[in-house]
Amino acid sequence: MDKYYGELLVQLARKAIESHIKKGEVIIPKNYPSVFDEKSGLFISLHSYPDGKLRGCIGFPEPVFPLIEALKQCAVSVTEDPRFPAALQKGEIDKVTIEVSVLTKPELIVVKDPEEYPEKIDMGKDGLIIEKGHYRGLLLPKVPLQYKWSRKSYLGNLCIKASLDSSQWLDKDVKIYKFRADVFGEEYPKGPVKIIEKKPKIEE
Repeated sequence: MDKYYGELLVQLARKAIESHIKKGEVIIPKNYPSVFDEKSGLFISLHSYPDGKLRGCIGFPEPVFPLIEALKQCAVSVTEDPRFPAALQKGEIDKVTIEVSVLTKPELIVVKDPEEYPEKIDMGKDGLIIEKGHYRGLLLPKVPLQYKWSRKSYLGNLCIKASLDSSQWLDKDVKIYKFRADVFGEEYPKGPVKIIEKKPKIEE
């Protein structure tokens, strides 16, 4: 997705979040590009400014909704991220930056032995999803770089995100998927939008 559409998505996300918090409804202009009617995975992240601390992150890993519908639903949910003690308040909206990630369809990582998973991961480019039974967890591509994790630490923390033991990525009944993301975000609240991450093509 190019910068024009990414910038527009971030602007629409801010309008949706502000209207939800201030008016109790999600208001988005109807004259958005037709490309936003295509189904895609999407995440919205909020970060406190200027310290950059996470204030909310909610999304859809799978392309189950048109992009604009996913944006609307995430705009509501991200303000009420259950990991935080309170919902985003009116006084906070001008103190957070908004980041939108547009995801590729997750692809199953096929291995003969779970020990092969680390070598299948392109750090900084591959986001990961783990599934085991009803447990599921996701980490966006930039997360392991932010925390300076090794590939095995990335997998271990992915397990923890799914409420699993950190070594359970080695279990044979676990499924791990990878995806790429285009990430766009505000430089400061209501400020210019920059490309934070551009997804490269996943090589076969």
